Amino acid sequence: MAEFDTIRTAGVSGARATQIDAGLRAHMNKVYGTMSVGMLITALAAWSISGLASTSDPALGAAQISSTKYLTDFGVTLYASPLKWVIMFAPLAFVFAFSAMMNRMSAATAQVVFYGFAAVMGLSLSSIFLVYTTMSITQVFLITAIAFAGLSLYGYTTKKDISGWGSFLIMGVIGLVVASIVNIFLGSPAIMFAVSVLGVLIFAGLTAYDTQQIKNTYVAHAVHGDQEWLGKAAIMGALNLYLDFINMFLMLLSLFGNRE
Repeated sequence: MAEFDTIRTAGVSGARATQIDAGLRAHMNKVYGTMSVGMLITALAAWSISGLASTSDPALGAAQISSTKYLTDFGVTLYASPLKWVIMFAPLAFVFAFSAMMNRMSAATAQVVFYGFAAVMGLSLSSIFLVYTTMSITQVFLITAIAFAGLSLYGYTTKKDISGWGSFLIMGVIGLVVASIVNIFLGSPAIMFAVSVLGVLIFAGLTAYDTQQIKNTYVAHAVHGDQEWLGKAAIMGALNLYLDFINMFLMLLSLFGNRE
């Protein structure tokens, strides 16, 4: 918040300060709006693909996964063939490529690519509808939404500078990724539980941290009036908050979701 608090004492005051305040509100609305559309795309993609991948009709099922559900041939291809590894790691590769190419994209192109990423994430997450009950997924989603809103509001309104959390939280994310990949092969419930608990805490912290960074970044660059750059900054901010939400949701679902 240091940048925002000092803007009026750094030669920017009166009408210009009011304009930046209004611009900040519009910027944050764009960030949350873009993120929300991405979340909707992910949810629809995951639900649609899970519907194509599963059936309750034994005559149409290629593999039974519960007392009432069967994988279709399409589902077997997605979840029981080597293609599952591509689907699992596609979002990670996508987000790295997206970040690397952001500077060469226009704001409009970046927004379209973000929505494409959201659809790919939906494909990757579609299996949760086969593992957890729909009611459980809905309940955990609502809990995550409430927690996310509170944490993001804290990051936006707090006068405390929490930029120092960044390096610690990023190191935590790297540790979670490594532990999760290792546990794919170990299959340890204890490691999975520890990863989920730590993941909730880490992505809760990142939600507040990223929100404050989005606000500070806007205030620091708004005086230059580069709308194209600010447009891309809004997309990147939406991506960061989107990833915070998705990961916090998955960690909570792992801890509290009711399995089929």
